[in-house]
Amino acid sequence: MRRILSTVAATALIAGWTSTAAAQEAESGDPETQEATQQDENAPITGQNIDGRRVFAPADFSRFAPRNALEMVNRIPGFTLRGEDGGRGLGQASANVLINGERITNKSEGVFSQLERIGTDRVESIEIVDGATLGIAGLSGQVANVITRPSDISGRFRYRASFRPRYAEPSFIGGEVSLSGSGDTLDWTVALSNGVGRGAAGGGEAFIEDASGNIIETRDIRMQFIADQPRISGNITWRSPGGAVVNANANYGRVYENFRDNQYRDLVNGVDRFRMFEFRNRGYNYQFGGDVQFNLGPGQLKLIGLERYTQRNGRADSILDFDDGSPDSGTRFASQSGSGERIGRAEYSWSMLGGDWQLDAEAAFNRLDRTAQLFTLDNAGAFVEQPFPNGTGGVTEDRYESILTHSRSLADNLSLQIGVGGEYSTISQTGANGLTRSFWRPKGSLNLAWQVEQGFDISLNLARRVGQLSFGDFLASVSLNQNQQNAGNVELVPQQSWEVELQGTKSLGDWGSTEILLYAREIEDFIEFIPVAGGLETRGNIDSASVFGVRWNSTFQLEPLGFNGARLDLTVDLDKTSLIDPLTGEERSWSGNRNHEIESTLRHDVPNSNWAWGAGFNYNHALPEYRLSEEGLNYEGPLYTFAFIEHKDVFGMTANLTVFNLTDGRARQDRYVYAGYRDRSPLLFREVQNLSVQPIFNFRLSGDF
Repeated sequence: MRRILSTVAATALIAGWTSTAAAQEAESGDPETQEATQQDENAPITGQNIDGRRVFAPADFSRFAPRNALEMVNRIPGFTLRGEDGGRGLGQASANVLINGERITNKSEGVFSQLERIGTDRVESIEIVDGATLGIAGLSGQVANVITRPSDISGRFRYRASFRPRYAEPSFIGGEVSLSGSGDTLDWTVALSNGVGRGAAGGGEAFIEDASGNIIETRDIRMQFIADQPRISGNITWRSPGGAVVNANANYGRVYENFRDNQYRDLVNGVDRFRMFEFRNRGYNYQFGGDVQFNLGPGQLKLIGLERYTQRNGRADSILDFDDGSPDSGTRFASQSGSGERIGRAEYSWSMLGGDWQLDAEAAFNRLDRTAQLFTLDNAGAFVEQPFPNGTGGVTEDRYESILTHSRSLADNLSLQIGVGGEYSTISQTGANGLTRSFWRPKGSLNLAWQVEQGFDISLNLARRVGQLSFGDFLASVSLNQNQQNAGNVELVPQQSWEVELQGTKSLGDWGSTEILLYAREIEDFIEFIPVAGGLETRGNIDSASVFGVRWNSTFQLEPLGFNGARLDLTVDLDKTSLIDPLTGEERSWSGNRNHEIESTLRHDVPNSNWAWGAGFNYNHALPEYRLSEEGLNYEGPLYTFAFIEHKDVFGMTANLTVFNLTDGRARQDRYVYAGYRDRSPLLFREVQNLSVQPIFNFRLSGDF
C-alpha cells in the first residue's frame, strides 16, 4: 500500500510540475490575457440573476475542474443537494434537483448517481429557482435544474480505494465506469459499478459492570465489515418528431456482505471464552422502469411504470468457545426474504384560469415474503432448529392515491402551489395472526414562494404526509449480536404528520450565499418500541411525537479577504424532539436522535495551478437510545476531522487523497440492560465500549475517455 501511495504522490508531483511550467509559459504571453485569466480564476462564484433565477454556466466552475454535473451542483454557493425521501411509491417530487425540468423517477438509482453520469461537456447551465414556481407537484424551497445539451459519445470513470492501519482490510476495487451519448432525439447511458465496503466499527476494550459498578468482565473486541455490491445499469431517452418523450431504465445488482464482531471475554468469576459473531448476507436486486410523455387535448399526459425486487438470504451465528474445553454453545438466526414494489402512475398537466394544473393518480403494490428459523448449538456441534413463532409470513400493501395540484403567480414576485387529495390503502399479513385492514387518509400541501428582492427569497411549505412502513416490523426477529428480540406486530399503521417549513435564502454577493430553514412536524401514530404480552417488546404505534428545529447552510467565499480561490462551507442543524415514553408515561426525546450536527469544510483551489487542498470536521451530539429493557448511548466521534489534497490534471485525470479521522474519533457505547422492563426491574449489567476507529485513507481517481 505504501508503494502505491508513493507512486500516486510522485505522479501528482510530476503532473503538478508540468502544469506549473505550462502556467509559466502562459504568463510570458500577452499581459492583458494574463490579467483577464487571473481575474476570472479569482472571481467569486455568484452566477447571474435572470428573471428571479440564479443561473450558473459551466465556466463558473472552471476553477474546480469538475468531471460531472454532480460536482458542479455541489459547488453552488449555499445550495445543499437533497435526494429522494424514500417515501411511499413515487408520489410527488421530493429531491431538490431536476434534469431538463423533469424529476427523476428511478428509485434504485437516485439523483446522485444520475448527476454523476452527466459529463460537464453536456451541461448547458444550472438554474437555482424556488420549487413552488415550477408547477411540479411537491417541490418547495431551492431547486437545481440542470439543463443539458447534445454531445458526442463519451465515457467517465471513478476509481476509489481505501485503507486504514488496523481492523479493516484495504479496498482496491471500488468505483464506476459509464459510457453515454446524446443527440437531438436520443440520449443513452450504460454504467458498471461496484459499491465496496472494507470498513470496521473498530477495535479495543469493553467492560461489563454489575449493578454496583464492579467490573465483572473485560472484552477485547475486533469488528470488521466486508461488502461488494456490483451493479450494471442503463437508461435511454427518445424524443419523437411529434413531441413525445420516452424514458426507460433498468439495473441489476448483487450483494455480498459479511460483518464480524469477535470478542475475547475475560471474566472475573467464571470461565473465559471467545465469542465469534458473524452475519452473512447474499442477494440480488433489480429494477425496470419507464415513462412516456405526450400531448393530449389541452395538456400533457405522462405515464410512469416501475417494477423493483430485492432478494436477501441472511444468516447470523453467535458461538461461544470456552477456554476450559467445555462444549461450544451458540445460536443461529437465518432468514430468506423477498421484497418488491410495483408502481403505475399517471400525471396530466394543463393550463387553465391563469395557472397550471396537474392531476396525479398512482397505484402502488408493495410486498414482503420472509421465512425465518432459529437454531441452537447442541453438544455435538450441530445446530438444532427451535420454535420461532411469528417469524415467518408475508405482508402486502395495495395503495391508491390521487392529488390535484394548482400552481399560479399571485404577483410578479409571489407564487402559490396547492395540492389536495388522499390515499386509500389495504394492508394484509399472512402467517400467524394474519390480519387485513383498510385505511383512507387525506394528503396535500401548500407552498408559497416570495422573492423579497433580487437575491433574497423566502418560501413557506405546509404539508400533510403519510409515512412508509418497514414490513419487517410486522414479523418477529432477533439480534444475536446484542441479544435482543422483537415480537412482531400485525397491527402497525403508517405514521401521519403535519409538516411546516420556512426557508430563507440570501445572496451575499462576492461573499457567497446563506440559507436558513425552520421546520416543525407533528406526527400521529409515531412508531416506537411498545410493550406486548409476555414481557416482550415490538415496534408499534404511539399517539404522537413532534420535532422542531433549524438548519443553517452557508457558503462563504474568501476572495474579499484576499484568500483567492478559497471557500468555507458550513452547515448547522439543531432540533428538539419529543414524545411520551410508552413504558413510563414521561416525556423524552426520540430514541437515538442526533440533536446537534455541525459540518464545515474549507477548500482552497490554488490560483494559476491545478492543485487544491482543504480540511474540515463534522460533529454530532447523540441522545440516548431506548428499548423497553435497555437504555444508553451509541455513537461515533463525536468529532471527526479530515484533510485532503487534490490535483486536477494527473495525465488528464483528477486525483484526490483524503485522510479521515485525524483527531481519533471513537466508536462509543454506554448501554444499561435490565432484567425486565427498565422502569420496574433491577439492572443486570452495564456495557461500556470505547473503540478505536483509526485514520482512514481514501484515494479517488476520476477522468473521462
